[in-house]
Amino acid sequence: MSNTNVRLGVSPLAWTNDVLEDLGDNVSALQCMQEAAAIGYQGIELGRKFPRELSTLQPLLQETGLSLASGWFSGTLADISVEQELHNVADHARLLSGLGCKVMVYGECGGMPGDTPLDIGISHSPALSAIDFDAYARRMSQFSSALYQEYGLKLAYHHHLMMLVEHQDEIERFFSATSDDVGMLLDTGHAVAAGSDLTALISHFGSRICHIHLKDIRRERMAQVYEQDQSFNEGVRGGMFTVPGDGYIDYQPVVDYVSSSGYRGWLIVEAEQDPLKAPPVPTVTRAFNHVNHLFSL
Repeated sequence: MSNTNVRLGVSPLAWTNDVLEDLGDNVSALQCMQEAAAIGYQGIELGRKFPRELSTLQPLLQETGLSLASGWFSGTLADISVEQELHNVADHARLLSGLGCKVMVYGECGGMPGDTPLDIGISHSPALSAIDFDAYARRMSQFSSALYQEYGLKLAYHHHLMMLVEHQDEIERFFSATSDDVGMLLDTGHAVAAGSDLTALISHFGSRICHIHLKDIRRERMAQVYEQDQSFNEGVRGGMFTVPGDGYIDYQPVVDYVSSSGYRGWLIVEAEQDPLKAPPVPTVTRAFNHVNHLFSL
């Protein structure tokens, strides 16, 4: 790769879904890692099948020659204190830090509707205005600062469908109110699916982007999710997400940002798909070639 600031990784979601356990449940972490490495990826994120003990996971990474890019943490700062969240994140943060990660993906799972929010119609996405936003922004800024001070991890906040920070106005309000310690995970699929404009997000908050997920969208399937008020999980099962190059997203704003900003970090190919419908190896191989060409890596 010619751009030494940028590393290309992949999410295990193409092999094994983190929420829908029947999707890829027969695939081991080692198989996923071996296949990702054989394709040429430099790193991988944590997945549901991955061991969470340093002494077990580190040898697997060394065996396959992969780096751990990051790992998702299901946070609930919308509901709890900074002290409670720091307690909850400790084991996860120690694992990421111990394996050389620089960022931690944070998904806000507090303030969501019902016990199984990803099984509820997409129109029921929680409104950011439903919580005490100012207090939430303060807690997030404090938590992010402590995370970096204690573990050397930059918080990469994941704007996400069906979560509190989803739409462009919510993304803009959130990052305008939080400190620079709160980094942005720019997820192309979640941004475009929620109606956000990638050029505008990058223009306003490019300095906050510390991690990038590259996923694509099948236009007709996504339209069906909204028209029929289907759930996020129904959309995933039906193939609303796919790998870069298989959908309709225009990645040029992200390409321009990466080439001109001096971005240092990971590009993560990600697509929550049914591995029986989208066999992982050919799917992420196709994405590997497409992203390398697109970003001139």
